[in-house]
Amino acid sequence: MGITFAVLLFRSNPVEDALSANRVINVLFVIEDEKTPLSTYVLMYYPATRRAAIFDIPGELGLLLTRINRVDRIDRVYDPSRISSYENEIEKLLGVEINFNIVITKENLVSLVDLLEGVQIFIPSAVSHREDGKVILFPSGMTVLDGDKAGVYATYSLDYEEREMEVFRRQRFFFGFFNRQIQMNERLKNPDAAKLYYSFFRTNMNQRTLMLLFNEFVYIDTDRTNIRSVDGNLREVSGQMLVIPHWDGNLVKEVVRQTLGTLTREVDDYFSERSLTIEVLNGTAINGLAGRTAEMLRSFGYDVISIGNADSNNYESTEIIHRSADEIMVKDFSELIGCGNIRSELIPSQEFEDDIEDFEYKADLTLIIGRDFDGRYVTGN
Repeated sequence: MGITFAVLLFRSNPVEDALSANRVINVLFVIEDEKTPLSTYVLMYYPATRRAAIFDIPGELGLLLTRINRVDRIDRVYDPSRISSYENEIEKLLGVEINFNIVITKENLVSLVDLLEGVQIFIPSAVSHREDGKVILFPSGMTVLDGDKAGVYATYSLDYEEREMEVFRRQRFFFGFFNRQIQMNERLKNPDAAKLYYSFFRTNMNQRTLMLLFNEFVYIDTDRTNIRSVDGNLREVSGQMLVIPHWDGNLVKEVVRQTLGTLTREVDDYFSERSLTIEVLNGTAINGLAGRTAEMLRSFGYDVISIGNADSNNYESTEIIHRSADEIMVKDFSELIGCGNIRSELIPSQEFEDDIEDFEYKADLTLIIGRDFDGRYVTGN
């Protein structure tokens, strides 16, 4: 008994283990309604740089699910009493190990938001929604939602609302909800508040671990944290519309790999941390290739500021023109698409200062697509 007590007393905490090991912490968040996941997010946080990224996992994502041995919605394997199968499918999709999970039912979400004294979000345009015989109004602009309104806003669906807008709305709510928990962290440390707060979650963490985790999340700069959607092509499979990940899911893993590289890379200042701006030009006769390539690059977090046609549609080789002094980021981009054909158009600082009035801004990188580009990689190198 004495030995058992000593082991329990001195056993380290999982969050403390992760922090001491200096590794990325991955947390699965699920907002659940009627035993079904309405929103699923994976937050990736690297303590050493205190940077984070969030991936949105749509329920209609179509995968070959191991448990049922067929292509179906990823949320088909969700079991609220034991979410390990769902978690395992997400781990395989992203290529990472999930350390912790947090499940919040709609009912508990209402109570939790009230405990947090509301969640502030921006609503682009006013919405009127009827639920349970009541009309609930959401005014446009910056709004603080109480528990009841938050429960509706985070879960409702409208027949006329486009899928992209519904996804964006739920992402913005989750982001505001997560940010509010960070803001209220000190008040939630009160023993009574912490006990109540913990009671609203189903999680594989004990109360102390959960509080330690959110105490670490306080350091996240949410202004620089993005939510990225795991996306793909919408197809009909066995009578239902599924989102099939691009490139058999390999693109998702590559996006995650690039994201983890960004989170763990030490940077000296904000400008080293920002995304490269990209111009994509189609140098082939294939219609729409620049647009599809831009969509792929945006999924990696790149800021594609313009697309168009090159001066010719007869480029044999894909080419990268770079104007960025950050050689590491240029190298990462070239390796991402497998392009070794790179030339520089760096402007000497003195020339920039002399002609600043006539200076024309151009993207950090211009990608000119040639015939050797298959939509994902350059095949000729």
